[in-house]
Amino acid sequence: MSGNVSGSANRPGSGAPLLLALDQGTQSSRAMLFDASGELVGRYQQPIQPYRDGGPGHAEQHADYFWRQLSLACQGLWETHGELRQRVVAVALTTQRASVVCLDQAMTPLRPVVIWLDQRRTDDYPRLPAYWRWPVAALGQGETLRQFQAKAECNWLAAQEPDLWARTDSYLLLSGYLTWRLCGQRRDCTASQVGYLPFDYKKQCWASPGDMKWHALRVRREQLPELVPPGRPLGAITEAAAADTGIPAGLPLIACGADKACEVLGSGAFEPDTGHLSYGTTATFNTCNAAYVEPIPFVPAYGAAAPGRYNSEIIVQRGYWMVNWFKQQFAAEEVRQAEQLGVPAEQLFEQLLEASPPGALGLTLQPFWNPGVRVPGPEAKGAIIGFGDVHTRAHLYRAIIEGIAYALREGRERLEKRNRTPVRRLLVSGGGSQSDEVMQITADLFGLPAVRPHTFETSGLGAAINAAVGAGLFDDHAAAVAAMTRPGRRFDPRPAETALYDQLYRRVYRRLYPRLGPLYRAIRQITGYPGRV
Repeated sequence: MSGNVSGSANRPGSGAPLLLALDQGTQSSRAMLFDASGELVGRYQQPIQPYRDGGPGHAEQHADYFWRQLSLACQGLWETHGELRQRVVAVALTTQRASVVCLDQAMTPLRPVVIWLDQRRTDDYPRLPAYWRWPVAALGQGETLRQFQAKAECNWLAAQEPDLWARTDSYLLLSGYLTWRLCGQRRDCTASQVGYLPFDYKKQCWASPGDMKWHALRVRREQLPELVPPGRPLGAITEAAAADTGIPAGLPLIACGADKACEVLGSGAFEPDTGHLSYGTTATFNTCNAAYVEPIPFVPAYGAAAPGRYNSEIIVQRGYWMVNWFKQQFAAEEVRQAEQLGVPAEQLFEQLLEASPPGALGLTLQPFWNPGVRVPGPEAKGAIIGFGDVHTRAHLYRAIIEGIAYALREGRERLEKRNRTPVRRLLVSGGGSQSDEVMQITADLFGLPAVRPHTFETSGLGAAINAAVGAGLFDDHAAAVAAMTRPGRRFDPRPAETALYDQLYRRVYRRLYPRLGPLYRAIRQITGYPGRV
């Protein structure tokens, strides 16, 4: 068994109850123990292979692989913190979003999980009745609907693997599959339903029978799981799951939502005047609202990891994946040094940020390495402008970090208009937030204080908050958030740097896409990439 162990059992209240949070992410499986004050008591991280590359645009991984890695994470936790196992009163599971599993009647996976990074699509999808086509066309959403139908996994699976699709009795997200492995129930959390599914995001339930999504997608209601709101029990840990994971059988498994929703909750972002940035594989800017506010017209707000609340979200699809791209393409020297020192290569990238001034001497990056359906548009590509003979790898790396932040600042401005509420502070989580330089860039570029939550494991803490509510340790989510979250280190904006970034943002970055958009469309027409449906 290989993995990373951290945490300490030396906390006040040696017999106090603990919450077990399981986080199945894109890069690792983690098992964490939190107490009722939100302190991380124990943690084990099991690195995973995110996906098997089965061909251009393919991203798949065996479902049982995820279960084995999650089980290893739990076993690693008990090896170090076995004395704490009997203090656990509830379990919560959070996972990566929008990764789907096809299962037969015996709940056996029929094929590998389709990971959210998969880029396959089809032009063989259901044709909508005229009474739906005409309103969609009148609203100018025809291309958006075509992209939705083309990218929906259930549509291209039905078209490209018809025999397998005919045998698919259950069509679950990875969260639903792992829930079934843990408690034997075909259930999932409402706040995990992010993807190409017939889901009513406002009502937080499966869409009504007459909803257009049922006509646009080939999935059937009987293939989908029962849904449970955050903080409510999904079931109890089975004897079989206990044997694999070491989690005590009979413990309640509490619904909590997907990883991004749990990150927002675990950071303490509970109102629309607080912006939450997630510097993860996918970078996001979220506000949490009591009202349903679409971040962009016709793009839904997702269910928050607390009942009766919503997360309005702006996404940069590849986000901090671009740091890994930089590492692979330009950072062989740092990779060699990191191997010699026994540290992550990303730790050495701090030196690159220190070697380049704010604004990277004008080198400006537009981070659309993987465009979305709506924003900025399906034809979008990445761009870097402003090169001169003074620029080095250090400037390029800073331009990547700044470009992601520019895109998220644009998201903040969109959400402020949609929410009609100014964002007054930033809470920042995800891998990128562990860099002091990145945090200072964020504060300077946004012109707002940027605060790390008190724990790095915000998605795990969000899951633990739901476990605490489900176990009856708190009356509601608001009380649990107040007790279990708090700010960590704060980075204040520096006036001179903020003024520089504001000029670059308004006079350069904001003008890039309107000018480059026609060129992106021409590239798409000439090369066929990204594909048009």
